[in-house]
Amino acid sequence: MVKLTPPMGWNSWNTFGENINEKLIFETADAMVEAGLPRMGYEYLVIDDCWSLRERDENERLVPDPGKFPNGMKAVADYVHSKGLKFGMYSCAGNLTCAGYPGSFEHEFIDAETFAQWGVDFLKYDYCYHSPIIHGQYLYRRMGLALENCGRDILFSACSWGADQTHEWIKTSAASMWRSTGDIFDTWESVKDLVKQQEKLHPYNGVGCFNDMDMLIVGMYGNGNVGLKGCSDVQYKTHFSIWSLLGSPLMIGCDVRSMTEETKKILGNEELIRINQDSACRQAYKLQGIWAGDDMLIYARQLENGDLAIGLFNMSEEKAVARFNLDEVGLGFSTGKTLEMKEVWSGESIKVKNATVSRELAPFDCEVFRAKVVDL
Repeated sequence: MVKLTPPMGWNSWNTFGENINEKLIFETADAMVEAGLPRMGYEYLVIDDCWSLRERDENERLVPDPGKFPNGMKAVADYVHSKGLKFGMYSCAGNLTCAGYPGSFEHEFIDAETFAQWGVDFLKYDYCYHSPIIHGQYLYRRMGLALENCGRDILFSACSWGADQTHEWIKTSAASMWRSTGDIFDTWESVKDLVKQQEKLHPYNGVGCFNDMDMLIVGMYGNGNVGLKGCSDVQYKTHFSIWSLLGSPLMIGCDVRSMTEETKKILGNEELIRINQDSACRQAYKLQGIWAGDDMLIYARQLENGDLAIGLFNMSEEKAVARFNLDEVGLGFSTGKTLEMKEVWSGESIKVKNATVSRELAPFDCEVFRAKVVDL
């Protein structure tokens, strides 16, 4: 399956971990529709690890845990589809999944066939308990080939955490997205760490295989499976803004049944989603800036209609100023052009003077602009 823009949806792991069941998934599907998430682009509902029995059946097939999913996975998929959503599941390239359930190693084709029969549209494929003597590229190519031949269009989400130099070979595997990092946790430190890992990986994002910075923690507030300390709404706003601008898949991780109004506002920012889903899917790039420092990140990205997306991100706990010259985005004085910039959170519009942008940002805060090239 070739995906032309970053996938969007919801995944059970961040909040629920092993505590998943049919009732939860049905309620989540209902809540996603009630909140208007499919209209915004959040179309996949994905069950993560811990959905099966600990052993395969006599035919070597995976078996849904009847205590959690008494009507089987086909019934779950049918319900999700009835809500206008797409249904996703989880497996692993090893003997076991990360939580110790049967993985798909040496069962790739039978598992792909099983997922197709159940009506699965998305497979997250993890990398725990994998063979130490078989390189990851061969394991992911094998499952990619199995999915491409299973008789159903299933999005392949490769979750190898960037191990084994994933960026060098993942586009050979038929994956539509690839995890470039370890797991996210609901802390500001985790967000900062994952963002700074991306700088060397920007060239490896794009149409057909999107760089997945891991699932969103927006709206978790320290609750759930990866809850830990939690973040403030300002930090969640900046987290979502970076993921959107850099073109990461946007997979919600909070409990959508109980989202706050601020969480809905962040996840539903139409301009940021529009930037994330821009049809050109061009590579974002980091600006050097002026006196930027390690905790002031400035990114830009050319959009399909000639606009620019520009993000200013203060990752520190102190107020700071973001500054950069327009020649970093190709608009020196000699061009006779400047930028007219509209901020996607506040709606403020500014026209850049003297070919220099200077904006003061509160601690942990950000500004993201959609900018048009105009005459001086």
